[in-house]
Amino acid sequence: MILEIENLTKTYQNHVALRNINLNIKKGGIFGLLGPNGAGKTSLIRILTNITEADSGTILFNGVPINQNHIYQMGYLPEERGLYKKMTVKDQLLYFAELKGLQNKEAKIRLKYWVDKFEIKDWLGKKVEELSKGMQQKVQFIATVLHQPSLIILDEPFSGFDPINAQLLVDEILQLKANGATIIFSTHRMDSVELLCDQIALINKSEKILDGSVNEIQQQFKQHKFALKYHGQVLLNDHLFKISKETESNGIHTCLLELNNAMTNNQILQALLQKNISILSFGEQLPSMEEIFIQAVNQKSNSNLHA
Repeated sequence: MILEIENLTKTYQNHVALRNINLNIKKGGIFGLLGPNGAGKTSLIRILTNITEADSGTILFNGVPINQNHIYQMGYLPEERGLYKKMTVKDQLLYFAELKGLQNKEAKIRLKYWVDKFEIKDWLGKKVEELSKGMQQKVQFIATVLHQPSLIILDEPFSGFDPINAQLLVDEILQLKANGATIIFSTHRMDSVELLCDQIALINKSEKILDGSVNEIQQQFKQHKFALKYHGQVLLNDHLFKISKETESNGIHTCLLELNNAMTNNQILQALLQKNISILSFGEQLPSMEEIFIQAVNQKSNSNLHA
């Protein structure tokens, strides 16, 4: 584990930001820290990066209690970007790299790599305030990874990016993972989680309500729904399944089956073939992270009511 977090609690005056948070984050993967705005995600990140201190609890970084020296092994992209508007891009990136312990010569070598990769040579002499928001975000991302940290923390990294640059960032995140970095990806948007994350934790109202691998969590919350595309006689509800979202185009029917009983894929396929239809495609539809989050929050609320 790169991070072991135990019973972490943080309050601000009368507001509880984090309550008894327990997390284990594996090395070399992408960990999704998910939840709505105000859930406590940024408070956790600020503690991890030694910006603030927890009221109680422990954090181990590579098995050692976390301390100021670990900052040199971290890269942090904050939600509120932290660039100096009057500095040039080049001076700024070299300055941040040296703050993280790089010698000037080595920083320049690594900077050239990212300048070529992101095609920003023409920006180097410009002040940050002269750049568009998307350009500033690229500069901030380079500042985050230039010193090759082993732990990279990205707080809402896609905010303000157009689809092309968002995909560029996705590609870079996956490459950093392939190179051995551990990435914590914090967001209130659930739509990119399945693509990027190996593990996730859902945080709501200062508490962790769910964590685990993406696949395990989807299996835990699956609702035995299957997407079906077929030719033939229109299917009707029966004792095996309910049909919803039925559409038809050029003789091809598309629908969602919700099973009434726990059946294997082979059993439901055999039952469908007896309906005198020609199956074009069939597959289980796992719940989205947004659906899982809503269900998990409701379960937590119900359990609190009955506690």
